[in-house]
Amino acid sequence: MPDRRLTERDNLLITYGDQVTEAGRPPLAVLTEFLERHVGDIVTGVHLLPHFPYSSDDGFSVIDHRRVDPALGTWDDVGRLGRRFNLMLDAVINHVSRESAWFQAYRRGEAPYRGYFIECEPGADISMVVRPRALPLLTPVETARGTRHVWTTFSDDQIDLNFRNPDVLMEIIDILLMYVSRGARLLRLDAIAYLWKELGTPCIHLPQTHQVIQLIRAVLDLVAPGTLLVTETNVPHRDNVGYFGDGTNEAHMVYNFSLPPLVLDALRGGSAEALSGWAAGVGAPPDGTTFLNFLASHDGIGLNPARGILSESAIASLARELSPVSFADGPDGVRRPYELNVNFLDAVGGNARPFLVAQAIMLALRGVPGIYFHSLFGSRGWPEGVRQTGRNRTINRQKFTRLSLEKAVADPASGRAEILGGCRSLLRARAASAAFDPYAPQRVLDCGGAVFGLIRTSADGSRSVFCLHNVSPRRQTVRLDTGRDPMHDLISGRSMSAMNVELEPHEAVWLTGEP
Repeated sequence: MPDRRLTERDNLLITYGDQVTEAGRPPLAVLTEFLERHVGDIVTGVHLLPHFPYSSDDGFSVIDHRRVDPALGTWDDVGRLGRRFNLMLDAVINHVSRESAWFQAYRRGEAPYRGYFIECEPGADISMVVRPRALPLLTPVETARGTRHVWTTFSDDQIDLNFRNPDVLMEIIDILLMYVSRGARLLRLDAIAYLWKELGTPCIHLPQTHQVIQLIRAVLDLVAPGTLLVTETNVPHRDNVGYFGDGTNEAHMVYNFSLPPLVLDALRGGSAEALSGWAAGVGAPPDGTTFLNFLASHDGIGLNPARGILSESAIASLARELSPVSFADGPDGVRRPYELNVNFLDAVGGNARPFLVAQAIMLALRGVPGIYFHSLFGSRGWPEGVRQTGRNRTINRQKFTRLSLEKAVADPASGRAEILGGCRSLLRARAASAAFDPYAPQRVLDCGGAVFGLIRTSADGSRSVFCLHNVSPRRQTVRLDTGRDPMHDLISGRSMSAMNVELEPHEAVWLTGEP
């Protein structure tokens, strides 16, 4: 993928290494075989969620960044996945597990690890610090030097690294280059917005954080040219796009975090007005960069990225209707809804039609699609898992045996088969037109409040697709002036007049004049 320009055929499937298991075999090997067999015709890339030894948070409390969790397989298994699919690996570099060798050496007072973490006096003024968790920021730990309070942005098992220390910076760069040598063609910088800490500031989006990203980009461009850098920053859109830098010195792609709550709001209210208004005002990212569009992931649906776009009352309504909800404390001391811990299919009522029109919106927009495993295979929420772990995010993290999932997918009457079939049609339709080039322009259409419409045009201007998405449960009529009639719907294969497009409830059509 990164050794050439991204195209309309490119996408990323987001998955855990043990998402599909089979007795007696390494899960990573099973995953590769399963994906080759069932989605190898439509999926081109895989975002492998943290596959390292870990102590909590389903992989994001990393014990050793250089090892593969033996329960998943080996680096050879990761390499096989990378040879079949364009591989994105997680760079969880903001913090490490308290069980890591680095932190244990810190507790013993050993060099150089004594300077790897951030100590802070418990009486320090941390009131300005912005955090994604309503948990204590400072965690007391016993060390050879007595009790010390260390910075823990996410949890007391995730100890933040001290990037003021050049040894930490060099260690992390060495790890990232190792990932590239192991087959990573894309690197996802997890929670990167919180990297640099400075008392008396919000400790998010600081200039030093951007400088660290710029250094990583410069190193990759020099020694691993073509590797793509992707930033994961679950924040309002205006802050999120800052991680493009000038288009040449920071991220190649940023996650489009505003998209999930806006699409959800559109479908639940039957109105695309907020979504259309936002999309019309987004503007083009810098040349050579694009968005990673997604609707669901291993986390919930973030609400902060919708702030300033949706009203606070609309956000509060989503939080009331779609519990459970995770909260976070803002710099003003007010606790607000931060994340909806809900499966996306459940959030739109458990019905395939609104779910698939949501996927169509995501796939039609400028950028590269990121599709969560559970979305592609039509999963519902997993409340039993939440009861088992006591963590709301587990709702969207169920794992499967290969036999049980293949049986469900093979049943044409099952919801999983219906969703997978619908996603396959959409992905094939997207790959069929250069108008869906991830860098190519888009223009939002005024199609009435219930229809999200846009025109995608290929970079050379030779191909155009009129994308219409009815977000309501009622039939809608759209009249287009396309300059050509009849038109061809890439999704259904039908011919139809653009002068009078009849959209069924929750239907998407992508119209082109090309045969």
